[in-house]
Amino acid sequence: MSARPDAVVIGGGVIGLTTAIILQESGLTVQIWTGAPPESTTSAVAGATWFPYRAHPVDRVLAWSVRSKAYFDSMTDDPQTGVRIRESLQLWREELGTDPWWASAVPDLDRCAEEDLPDGYLGAYRFTQPVVTMPVHLPYLTRRFRDGGGTLVPRSVESLGEAAKAADVSVNCTGMAARDLSRDTGLIPVRGQWVRVTNPGITKVVADFGHPDGEAYIIPHEDSCILGGTADEGAWETTPSMDTAAAIIARCAELDPRLADARVLEHRAALRPVRPSGVRLELDDKHDSGGVLVHNYGHGGSGVTLSWGCAEEVKNLVLSRI
Repeated sequence: MSARPDAVVIGGGVIGLTTAIILQESGLTVQIWTGAPPESTTSAVAGATWFPYRAHPVDRVLAWSVRSKAYFDSMTDDPQTGVRIRESLQLWREELGTDPWWASAVPDLDRCAEEDLPDGYLGAYRFTQPVVTMPVHLPYLTRRFRDGGGTLVPRSVESLGEAAKAADVSVNCTGMAARDLSRDTGLIPVRGQWVRVTNPGITKVVADFGHPDGEAYIIPHEDSCILGGTADEGAWETTPSMDTAAAIIARCAELDPRLADARVLEHRAALRPVRPSGVRLELDDKHDSGGVLVHNYGHGGSGVTLSWGCAEEVKNLVLSRI
């Protein structure tokens, strides 16, 4: 193992990688400790689009989302990042009221005219959003971290004190594992399942979060589409259900009939780390392991969306203490 680093980030998903990169680019030497390689983390199962979903509190989430969006917008000219801006259509089965709470982060948000709505819908928002191909983006983040001198250490931990002994700064980015590591029983799994199919020519993101049989959304990538999904609160099973997959495909085919005949490429399921009391991003002054400990977990279904904004806040907290 390399010389003692300034900081150890525990967790190799999108939250851990972006946190490590921001700390590293602020001048610190950083190691990431992860029990699974980035491509095997929950982040690898993300859809993923920029969109604040199942994360609280609203004011902090909005601020983090805005900062992250600026990072993603700046990446779209480089195909190696896996980030692309796509038009998005969010359909609703009831009439729209005031603009959504996240509207200020999306300057091009517009409402669809009534005559443009598909049958069965009473309102819709149209906007653009970054879409992130995670099998491309996670390797990009890993290369960026390593190219900056960072070290990815394959290591699981049984206590946060292990990292505190190895560096003056440690950051807990462990997602659902924080339930045990931080004894945080308020962290609950919300199971998400999706199906990846061949892309029949779809170019825009389409979502119907109010479908009576469950969520329906289509996220197009270059040669495939992610079809979702589920939000099963308290479910721990990560093996995809074929009955659930068939129902997902049927719902999404209502949005675009071409999907009914698309070839299935992959089934995936994972656990979103939802913390109803709010994302835990704070200094821990009560721990007794020595050094600076920052928690950065509980991002729900918004890990990608909040990643860079939360990483910046971690950096500010760390630099205020060293």
